[in-house]
Amino acid sequence: MAIKDTQRGFTLLIAVIFMSVMLSFGLALSSIGYKQQVLASGSIESQYAFYVADTALECALYADQQQDLFAYSKYDGKPKSLTCDGTTVAAVQFSSSESLISTARLSFDAGTRCADVTVYKYTTPQPPSNLSTFLYAVGYDVSCDVLVNPDVARFVSRGVSAHY
Repeated sequence: MAIKDTQRGFTLLIAVIFMSVMLSFGLALSSIGYKQQVLASGSIESQYAFYVADTALECALYADQQQDLFAYSKYDGKPKSLTCDGTTVAAVQFSSSESLISTARLSFDAGTRCADVTVYKYTTPQPPSNLSTFLYAVGYDVSCDVLVNPDVARFVSRGVSAHY
C-alpha cells in the first residue's frame, strides 16, 4: 500500500507539536521551581535577621536589668561598653532633661550578621502606659561592613521591641 502525497510529513508535524507542548511544560515547571527557591531563600534570610534582632534585644535587656548599663542616674557623658557574643562595643548616649538615648551596633555570628540597638530611658514613666524604658533592636542578614553603604547592598532587616 502506498502513502498518498497529501499525508507525507504529518508524523513530523505531530512530533513538533508534541515537543513544543513538552517544552512549554518544562519551562513552566522550571519557572515555578526558581520562584519557590527565591521565596525560600528570602524566608531564611528573614529568619536570620529576626534571630539577630532578638539576640541584640536580649543582650540590651541583660545589660539594662542586670548591669544597670543604661541607668539615667549613672549618665556621665562617657560611652558605656556593651558586650554581646564576645564582642564589646561602645554604646553612644545622648541625654536630655527627661530621657537618655543609647545606641549601639553589634556584630554577631563571627561578623556575618549585624544588629542596631536603641534604648530609651526616661526619668519619669511615660503616659499612657506608664513605662519608663523602651528597647528597639533591628537585625540584618548581612555584616556591619555592608551596612556602611546601604544603597549598594541588598539585605533583609527585621525588628523587635520591648517596653517596661
